[in-house]
Amino acid sequence: VQLQASGGGVVQAGGSLRLSCAASGRTFSSYAMGWFRQAPGKEREFVATISWGGGSTAYADSVKDRSTITRDNTKKTVRLQMNSLTPEDTAVYYCAARIVVTTARRADDYVYWGPGTLVTVSS
Repeated sequence: VQLQASGGGVVQAGGSLRLSCAASGRTFSSYAMGWFRQAPGKEREFVATISWGGGSTAYADSVKDRSTITRDNTKKTVRLQMNSLTPEDTAVYYCAARIVVTTARRADDYVYWGPGTLVTVSS
């Protein structure tokens, strides 16, 4: 499985951004997906996850009231909509896939990772 995240950029505080992750491979619908982020000088942290069919999602407390993760298995994509962005959301965002159908919050539970996309929120 190859993953490619896109949609990063510079956005003003209070704005919104939608990140997309395109996947290759025939078994995309069998994978749970996740978004993680890594800010400068910090460890990679969990952001959101979605089960294989999209029926189960989970979010980090820092984003859960202003973010939505969705997936389209026919298009092999997963998206992360983030609203009310703050400078604390500045990070490189990564999408990841795990070879089971259920969600997970730990980075170690994910097998496939794509290159990140940089999100910069200006104050």
